[in-house]
Formats: sequence, C-alpha cells, structure tokens
Amino acid sequence: MMKKQQFIITFLLILFCCSNSLYARHAPTGDSLSKKESGLVTIAATAGIGDLTKLKDAINKGLDAGLTSNQIKESLIHLYAYAGFPRSIRGLQTIMSVLEERKAKGINDPTGADASPIQNEKPKYERGKAILEQLTGVPEKEPKTGYAAFAPTIEIFLKEHLFADIFERDILTYAERELVTISILASIGGVEPMLKSHLTICLNIGLSEEQLQQFISTIESAVGKTQAVEAQKILDEVLANRK
Repeated sequence: MMKKQQFIITFLLILFCCSNSLYARHAPTGDSLSKKESGLVTIAATAGIGDLTKLKDAINKGLDAGLTSNQIKESLIHLYAYAGFPRSIRGLQTIMSVLEERKAKGINDPTGADASPIQNEKPKYERGKAILEQLTGVPEKEPKTGYAAFAPTIEIFLKEHLFADIFERDILTYAERELVTISILASIGGVEPMLKSHLTICLNIGLSEEQLQQFISTIESAVGKTQAVEAQKILDEVLANRK
C-alpha cells in the first residue's frame, strides 16, 4: 500500500513539473517586471535606436541583475527581425566588448544555456503559423488579405523565419521575446500598428497591465519621453479595446 501511495505521489510530482515547464515556456514572472525583464527592455530599446553608449551601460546592468550573456545575446539576435542586421550586429559587438572589459576586471559572467535543438519535423511554415496562433489566440485567416495578399513572400518569411526560426528558440520565453519586441518597436517609432499588435499579444500571453505600464516607464528612462508618450497612447487604446 505504501509503495502504491509513493508511486502515485511521484507520478503527480512528475506531472506537475512537466506542466510547469511547458507553462514556463511563455509565462511572465509576476505582477511587476523583474530586474532581468526590465534589463531586457532597456537593452532592446537602446540597441533599437543605436545608442551604443546607453546600450553598454544597459548590458552591464543587465548582467549585474542576473541575465546570462546568452540571454542578452539572444535578445540582440532577436532585434534584427525588427530593426535590421546593422543594429543587431552593432549590439552584438557591444556585448562582446562589455564581456571582455568585465573579464579583465575579474568578473566571470555566466554564459547560460544554449538553444535546444528543434525536434519538430513539421514544415517551418506550419510551425510558425501554430506559434503565431498561440501568441495571438486567434486562428490564421484564409484567404490572406492586406500586405499578406499583396506580397505573399513576406508572409511566408514571417511564418517560417520570425515565428519558427526565431520564436521557437527557447533561450528566451515568449513573454521575454515580446518584451524585447515591443521595446524595439516603441523605441524606433513609426510602426504603431505593429506595436499595437504586439502589446495585444503581451496581454494574451499573460503579461499584466501593470507590467506594461512599467514597460512604458522603462522606455521613458531608456530612450526618452517622446517614445514613451506615443507608446502610452497605443497601450491605452489596446486596453480600452479589451475592456
């Protein structure tokens, strides 16, 4: 009898741990942004506008807050999908120099985990489509309309590359990737429809209104009041539409 009870308890613990690991793939961490999450916002925003002096300071603070070098590197790789290769590469060059300087001072920052191999053998388009539907909570419509119908090639690139090749990597959670995304979009400006969509995704995957308000404050500190005011307008619109 005791062995049977122990088996049941062990089974339930394994089931609980597995469920938690799946949820952690995209779950936010709490009611307010953690220091690591705020660090990612500042890193993404300053890298997005190419302010390498502020980016260097942001990377140092992010490492001090507990971000691994691989998490920061991944956020700067993610950056290129929204701000282009030049900004991404300059960001990567900046973290390289920061790590060298810190190592010279005797600071050995943790590298962190590498991305796990992708085991899914489905076509990348289908994988990307499934991830996008999970993020938005809305089934993809057929036939395509708007830019997707006008330029179907870019729609394929988005599904296969952005949402499969990039979002499928597990170094950052979905919530962390979305924080990086909205930070880039808010900092570069002129992409309000995209920022609106990704703020909606943030709420859909569990980030709270309080966390997004904190994101706005962090953007103001990182890149300026103008960007924060514009981002606040879009967030207010998103929240009003949900209510």
